[in-house]
Order: sequence, then structure tokens, then C-alpha cells
Amino acid sequence: MVSSIGVTTCPRGQPGQPSPEVHWAQCRAAGRQKGLGLLYSALVRPRPEYCEQLWAPQGEKDLRVATTCPEEGNKDAERAMAVTILVWVLQQLILNVRVVGDERDEARRDHSSFPGLGSRFGIGSTMEGWSPSEENIIYRVLVSLIPPYGHAFLPELCNPGETPERNFRIRVQLVCTCKTEQLVGDMLCFIHHDEEEQRRNQGPSLLQTVCTGSYLDVQKTACRFHQLVKACWVVLPHSRRWRLTMLPCNRSCKFKMARAEEEIIIEIMLGVQQGNSDIFLSSQASEALFTPSTTWTSSCAVAEAKFFERLARRAPDGSFHLRCLQLCARILVGTGFSEYALKTVVMHLLNTTPLSGWHRTHFLLRLDDIMRYLCHCLEEKRLDHFFFGNEKIPEEIVLPPALQRAEPFNLFQHLAQDPDAQAQAMREFTDMQDRLTRMLANDN
Repeated sequence: MVSSIGVTTCPRGQPGQPSPEVHWAQCRAAGRQKGLGLLYSALVRPRPEYCEQLWAPQGEKDLRVATTCPEEGNKDAERAMAVTILVWVLQQLILNVRVVGDERDEARRDHSSFPGLGSRFGIGSTMEGWSPSEENIIYRVLVSLIPPYGHAFLPELCNPGETPERNFRIRVQLVCTCKTEQLVGDMLCFIHHDEEEQRRNQGPSLLQTVCTGSYLDVQKTACRFHQLVKACWVVLPHSRRWRLTMLPCNRSCKFKMARAEEEIIIEIMLGVQQGNSDIFLSSQASEALFTPSTTWTSSCAVAEAKFFERLARRAPDGSFHLRCLQLCARILVGTGFSEYALKTVVMHLLNTTPLSGWHRTHFLLRLDDIMRYLCHCLEEKRLDHFFFGNEKIPEEIVLPPALQRAEPFNLFQHLAQDPDAQAQAMREFTDMQDRLTRMLANDN
């Protein structure tokens, strides 16, 4: 199965819609015109309860609020602000803002030598609001990659016939842009112009910078992204207050922001959107012991974040669904259970239990539901993935047709194949129940 990503964002021949190349040129020109004023549109939602004013800017006044230092002593607001600042750097890269300073040449790169940066999504337990730990918190953001001018992304299954479809390679293909050269101006067609002229006028193509053979390379892309962020960061005024350190990480971009005794870890995942869906081919490593650098894994992290965002909009005051998930996640420490398995259990229950039933007055009942559901899954050696083949997915969440039609994927398949592993899981579940009982008794 081969499909094109990026090239068909604006369908050719459709009345009233420009071709992809014209659309790209228009976006590029708009970005240059708006400049730094558009940086604010990059903001994600780091901590809703502390920085609601950062979510939806309404004008210059809100922009000034966003760049004002938070009240001294408010650690959560300070952390949220630091995350916001780093996302501003991402937006500089997205808009190709011409920075000034000693690093300007390093920061200013041609569109053709690195994928374009699209939408950004807060993902993971911290951004969803249920992080089990108050220390060593990692803020995770997924940034979508789009093919630069003159390129197309073509996803290919690593193992055709694999069920479910989880591991992909992204083939990079050059496309003819001769018809749009006058619109773009300084960009030449990679197919029909001399290579020497291309190097002299616009630099190398994506195939020559972040690809291995014809395939987009996760490690090369992450490394180049590190370099771009570093080059932009040093010319920002915020760099005088926060020290940015690049942390070693092969398949994502991890940063530590520090000032005085304050430290924040931010991890930026890269991903290519599957069509117009909420599923991405991400830089996250697969479950295999070794993941080739050209392998991109299918990720539901954005769809999961949208699921919790939807609940946040609909949940009545006093809803404790995130507190239930957070508390249960804390009792997993030292066990073989993953946070993702627990999160899947809670998502299934949230999708079938009325939101009014998650009020704080029903807190203990819902905790009991979670533990009973998990126990039943262990006994049956089956826990269905929340999205694969689930007919009850909220309509706001867009899934690829293949995933909608897929057979439910068993997250506990390893227990079905290994009786000893299941016996161990049941023992650990008993310990978790005892731990939860003690935790609730201590709180009271």
C-alpha cells in the first residue's frame, strides 16, 4: 500500500483550490509577511490550570501577557512559560524568520534541505493532565513534518501484510515544479534543472541531507532539528534567562531548560501525518529491540490527546477522571504493567460511562471499576487497543480507514502466549490492589 502525504493536501483540478505548489508559495509568502507576530500561534497547552490565558490569544494585549514573567514562586506557571518559549523557537523555524546575530547564517536554511514544520500537539501524560509524578516531569510535543517544496512523502509498510500496520518507511520523491517557478521566484525544479545551478541557488534537496537512500531518516532528521533549534535559541532574549542543553537522544529531540535551581525536560517527537487523520508516523522507537533509522512507527498519541481534550470540554465541574488515572498510574511503579495499558483501560471506561459518573462523589466507585476492568482483562488475557477496530470512537477523532476496519489489537497478547507471564501479572495485580488500599487509607 502506497499513499502520498503532502502533495495532495490541496487536490489538483478541484474548483477553487490551488495546486500544492501554489499553496506552498502562498503560505511561504504569508509567513514572511507576518513574521514574529505569528509566533504566538505556536503555543501548546502545557498546564491548563495555570496558563489558560496562553491558549487562545485574542490580540496584542494577550501577547504581552504571554511574554511577561509569571508571578515569582509560581513554579507551575514558570515551567509552562519555559515550554511556551521553546515552542516559540519552533515557530521561528516554521515561518523561516530571518534572525539576527552571529548565528544567523546557521539558522537560516533553505526550505528544500529540511522538512517543513506543520502543526504542533501536546502529547503524553503531562500534557493530558495526569502525570503520575510531580518530579522529573517531561513535557512532550509532537511536531508534524511536511514535505518541502519539490518533494513528496510516500509511506510504505516495512512488512507488507503486517497486522496491525505499525511500522513504515517514508520514501522521499522529487516532483516537478517547473509550472510554479515564476510564483516561487527563487526556487528551481529539482528534476529539470542542472544540479550545480541548484546547489548555487537553493542548496541541496532533502534526499541529500536527511535521507538514507530514498527514505527519510529519523536520526538524521532529529539531529538536524537539534541544530536548527540551537541556532535559533542563542539569538532570543530568553536565552539570557534560561540555559538550553541538548540531551542525547537518537530518535527525538530532547532538551533541558534550566535557570538557578529550576530544570525542565522537553521532548519533541517528529511525525508525518497519515492523510488528514489524527494518526502519525512518528520518530518514536518501535517495541523491537532494534529499530532501523528509516523506520517510522504508527502513533495514536495525537488522537489520545484529542480524546482527553474533548473530555475536558464536556466534563462537568468536579470531574475526577484524570485524578483516577493519575492515582492508578502511581501504583504501577515496580510492576510489569505499562502506563499505556492502564490508560487504555481508563479510556475504554470513559467511553462507556457517562461523564456525570466521574464526579468526585463517585471517585471510589470509578477506582473500583478500573481495577475490576483490569483484572478481567488479565483473566481473559486480552486488552483491546482503544482505536483499532473500535466502532465507538468519538466522531471528532479522525482515523485512517485501514485502522477503522482493522481487527481489535490485543495489548495483552504476550500474556496469552506465556502462562508464566500471566501468573506473574496476576500476582502483581494483587500487590497493586493492596498498594491502592494503603494509599487511600493514608489520604484519609
